[in-house]
Amino acid sequence: MEEITKTLEKIASFIWGPFLLIPLLLLTGLWLTIKLRGIQFRTLGSAMRLALWERKDAEAEGGDISQFQALTTALAATVGVGNIVGVATAISVGGPGALFWMWVTGLVGMASKYSEAFLAVRFRTVDAKGEASGGPQYYLKKALPGQWGVALSVIFAVFAVLASFGIGNMTQGNAVAANLHDAFGVNIQIAGVVMAILVALVIIGGIKWIGNVTAAFVPIMIVLYVLASLYILAVNVVDIPAALALIFTQAFTGKAAASGLLASLLIAIQMGVARGIFSNESGMGSAAIAAAAAKTTHPVRQGLVSMTQTFIDTIIVVSCTGLVIITTGVWNEADVSPAVLTSMAFSHGLPGNWGGYIVAIGVVLFAFSTILGWSYYGDRCIERLFGAGSTLPYRIIFSIIVYVGATIPLGAVWAFADIMNGLMALPNLIGLLVLSGLIARETAHYLKHDPKLRANKAEVDAFMADQVREP
Repeated sequence: MEEITKTLEKIASFIWGPFLLIPLLLLTGLWLTIKLRGIQFRTLGSAMRLALWERKDAEAEGGDISQFQALTTALAATVGVGNIVGVATAISVGGPGALFWMWVTGLVGMASKYSEAFLAVRFRTVDAKGEASGGPQYYLKKALPGQWGVALSVIFAVFAVLASFGIGNMTQGNAVAANLHDAFGVNIQIAGVVMAILVALVIIGGIKWIGNVTAAFVPIMIVLYVLASLYILAVNVVDIPAALALIFTQAFTGKAAASGLLASLLIAIQMGVARGIFSNESGMGSAAIAAAAAKTTHPVRQGLVSMTQTFIDTIIVVSCTGLVIITTGVWNEADVSPAVLTSMAFSHGLPGNWGGYIVAIGVVLFAFSTILGWSYYGDRCIERLFGAGSTLPYRIIFSIIVYVGATIPLGAVWAFADIMNGLMALPNLIGLLVLSGLIARETAHYLKHDPKLRANKAEVDAFMADQVREP
């Protein structure tokens, strides 16, 4: 088993290394940023208003849940262990400069997230049960010509299902059980059983139940974590300028210049980009599946709502974790595992045992929400591969695997999960690049007529009537 684990880790390192997925994800995001004329910067204010305040649209149509519920479902899947342990790992290995590259990844990734959500709504379909289905497993098939589009859609669906059992299930369940045991002494077997039952109760009801649950507790979960972080930053406010200086300086020099400036710089970039992508999933295509379930008057509007997910995940939550770790000074502690680095930082910043408790509860809630979000991703991809009749068996098996992941040593599962995550991104990135012209053309036409995102359905239908609808 040890040899298998080492082999899988080597494969994962190559896929997520500087010669394949990292440059492809970054360059795709940069290309889409250019094609869309910096859409993430010029429309962010209107997009945030549409996502967080204008939740009810009587004219919205075509989906199963509201735009806000689609956003919280996608946030549930991305705001997870990566926002706590992933950030700590990036800073521990790559230095404070890695946080800068996480920001860069998030900012260019917003264009990727917009694009895949746009395509998901643009080419979504309805399954035999009357539920909306969309995402790369459909828009690759419907928008790309010939059999290669079909092949790419099937490849994405297969790897997404496998990833849902790995990074979206077993690893998260293990993190929940371990943190409940370490922080509160909860028996791991009991934690596994309870978690499996709770997951089953939510996901067997489908996206409407998932949307209702995530809309109820994901915002609270994020707000409480951010408020705790802001309290620590307020206490350490005098250290923030020095922390920012360290972040921007080491972003271009690396953590340990004495060991070689170029090598150290590359480590900072690689860790920042890899952990940033792991956290916000921009370009991977997963969040597009949730976007396709949203009721909306136009794909552009849902694309902009989905884009705010990356902003919230990386620019807000990741920044809070990173700045707490740096301002409290624990990032430079020797022989401290990244798994406990964030907990140590919060313990330094908050009185008594509150810091450890908040991080433990944060990991539990973040990981549990990730399980819910990923269950829907796998559900829609199973439906694409085997039809609507396969979704209930998948939901039952998925719930059982939560218990398995919580109660056994994972070993090679982490590396396997990283591989599946990476492989599902490849067909999606190909699709985004090929379809970038369509995305840019329809987006420009829409925003020309509705730059403030306030048009009603009749107005949208009128000014989009002359737009060419085929890629």
